[in-house]
Amino acid sequence: MFDYIFVIVTGGIAYHGLTFRDEEGKDDIGHLLFGAIALLYCLRILFVDIFKLI
Repeated sequence: MFDYIFVIVTGGIAYHGLTFRDEEGKDDIGHLLFGAIALLYCLRILFVDIFKLI
């Protein structure tokens, strides 16, 4: 159960971080960095712990 919640939360963080734009339409390096890190954790838990591919 914890894995599913973790994937949903980190997926939301990754989505927000990778799609965030400021008022001028520019992306922020901090949001992109933490969004990419959250996406890696999300995919790792999804494929290793939930799907048991590795």
